[in-house]
Amino acid sequence: MFFGLELSGLQMYWWLIVSLLGGLLVFMFFVQGGQTLIDSLSKNELEKSMLVNSLGRKWELGFTTLVMFGGACFAAFPLFYSTSFGGAYWAWLAILFCFILQAVSYEYRKKEGNVYGSKTYEIFLKINGFLGVFLIGIALSSFYSGSHFSLNEHNFVQWQSPFRGLELLLNPYNYLLALALVFLSRVLGASYFMNNILDEELKLRASKAVLVNALPFLLFFVAFLGWIFTKDAFFMAENNEIVMKPFGYFLSFISCYGLFAVLFLVGLVFVVLGLWLNIFIKARCGVWNLGIGVVLVVFALLASLGVQNAFYPSLSELQSSLSIKNASSSYYTLSVMAYVSLLVPFVLAYIFYVWRAMDRVKITKEEIANDHHTY
Repeated sequence: MFFGLELSGLQMYWWLIVSLLGGLLVFMFFVQGGQTLIDSLSKNELEKSMLVNSLGRKWELGFTTLVMFGGACFAAFPLFYSTSFGGAYWAWLAILFCFILQAVSYEYRKKEGNVYGSKTYEIFLKINGFLGVFLIGIALSSFYSGSHFSLNEHNFVQWQSPFRGLELLLNPYNYLLALALVFLSRVLGASYFMNNILDEELKLRASKAVLVNALPFLLFFVAFLGWIFTKDAFFMAENNEIVMKPFGYFLSFISCYGLFAVLFLVGLVFVVLGLWLNIFIKARCGVWNLGIGVVLVVFALLASLGVQNAFYPSLSELQSSLSIKNASSSYYTLSVMAYVSLLVPFVLAYIFYVWRAMDRVKITKEEIANDHHTY
């Protein structure tokens, strides 16, 4: 089946998979967002434990999605993987450190003999929630702003900054997406609490948190869209030469008969519906509308980025910029891996099954107070 496709078709197929996994990963940031809300939403230690345990039962699913996203990039676009991780390693190590803190915190927060105290691990969870999402937002924003690297004839990366990726923090435009993701994760986290915990007081506080964080999220997200749709794109010409093209990202967004724009608008409707259900109706189902909307919006933006543009542009040497054409694996590898990708629906089905099994009984004060194996 896949061996009959053209190489360009396989490259696009894999870019769409990476875009879908990116959308799912952003939705799973509700765990990080919820971690930043555990103090502001709880009034006592029991309520705090309810919030932490609600997230503790899902954090590994988010980690699985992150690994799948990284694995798909490694398999399909290894030159991007080696360039970014090999060059901007301080930025990626900082992100990795944030996620190590998360894993350690859920393991040891309530462990017997914990000499550092629960508070230490709650601070770790906040570092993961704020800094981890923020840095990933900065890294993703470099897909539009560019990075300082060049590739030699053997595709060895020469990173031009001694800060190894941390110099991305000096570009103020990168903050737009990073801050939008931080506030979006808090919206998703509060919405998830409304769905997962049976407690009317916590639900009302979470609903208020959805409103408070939705406003800055929309502000930064609209500013981010305004920036990318009006800036020059790192456009890939017909001879595969990278050139600067005015409004290139917007033109890619409305290409393919407007398919990406339609998906984006449908996703936006779901996001608005989810916010309305959470804020005005106090409905528990708002998180699902938000989830579908977030996945569609992120998928549409990422997919349109790779259609005609370099998705990992170089500011130091324009022709070193990476597109899905020059960064992909060989035809044979993409074909074989395409068959492996047919397992992705089974992985997603497993996540869905585990989620339903864990949510069959919602979290209550009585359960957490009588459970001696809490996070």
